[in-house]
Amino acid sequence: MKITTKGQVTIPVEIREKLGLLPNTEVEFEIVGKAVRMRKVRRAGRAGRRGKSIVERLRGRGSVRMSTDEILALTRGDR
Repeated sequence: MKITTKGQVTIPVEIREKLGLLPNTEVEFEIVGKAVRMRKVRRAGRAGRRGKSIVERLRGRGSVRMSTDEILALTRGDR
């Protein structure tokens, strides 16, 4: 693997999948002896914030009262 003139390298797909490195994932680099360690940045309190805000915005917006089973039957075409 070579470093481009812009200092970029391609992380092999097997490594990206194993570590959950998706597009726009922030990473940090650390020099350890004569090696470089790269790790995913973990922001305190940030995990799950996007999901929570989406749920909060959608909560109470449903206009039809249906059970989970009824909704699943509709989405599966089980009428």
